[in-house]
Amino acid sequence: MSTIRDLPDTAAPTVRAGDPPRRVTPAQWAGQSVTMAWRSIVQIKHNPSELLDLSIQPIMFVLLFTFVFGGAISGSADDYLQFALGGLIAQNALFLTIYTATGLATDLQKGTFDRFRSLPIARSAPLTGRILGDVLRQLWSLVVLLAIGVVLGFRITTSPLAVVAAFGLLVAFSVAFSWTSVLLGVLARDPEKVQIYGFTVLFPLTFASNAFAPTRTMPGWLQAWVSINPVSRMADALRGLLVGGPVAANAVATLLWGVAFAAVFGPLAVWALRTRV
Repeated sequence: MSTIRDLPDTAAPTVRAGDPPRRVTPAQWAGQSVTMAWRSIVQIKHNPSELLDLSIQPIMFVLLFTFVFGGAISGSADDYLQFALGGLIAQNALFLTIYTATGLATDLQKGTFDRFRSLPIARSAPLTGRILGDVLRQLWSLVVLLAIGVVLGFRITTSPLAVVAAFGLLVAFSVAFSWTSVLLGVLARDPEKVQIYGFTVLFPLTFASNAFAPTRTMPGWLQAWVSINPVSRMADALRGLLVGGPVAANAVATLLWGVAFAAVFGPLAVWALRTRV
């Protein structure tokens, strides 16, 4: 009868609590992140209402802002839609990052990350995987926004390449900004607090911008902030890519803001996760 001592020396070592994490190569880290991203996407299968929420929210915002504020701000709903859809896309992208924070807070509350610690994977893989999974949610919501906008009368007056660039810019900034939501999800003690803290940050950032009203209509003291607000710069870049106008300076400013968010909040999020779990 064989015993444990009879096992060959090549048997896979067990991972014990307290063991230092195994170093992984960049390729392994990328594969682990993709696996975690797939886990995040598969969760929609078990919770189809999440996909409905991703579709209903952008439609609701487009309808409300176009027909409630359009006439007052631009004189007609059609003119306002041409101006506001870029801002609505930018706002919706930031609001969707709350899903990242909520999902992480739920995993931490249920002890899922305690199980991840026992696996020989990079500590950041569950975080990057969650963000990558949410990128697909971003793309779905963007397609819904553009579709409902076209139905209501929005017209893309640029090239297909510019539209692809708009998609790329939105995804790049959303991924970078998501590290802010990751930190929030790790620090929050339960998913309910994520909603409170998240919208406390996002509402001033999105509404104190030119996403929904031209900067020139605002008080001078507010214009100073609106002109450098990352949401304003991204909204202007999206407008330029979709309906024409200046693009380069706004796109560069958007990417620089994204780099700043990732550089500051990315390491903080990883550090906070290590200290919590």
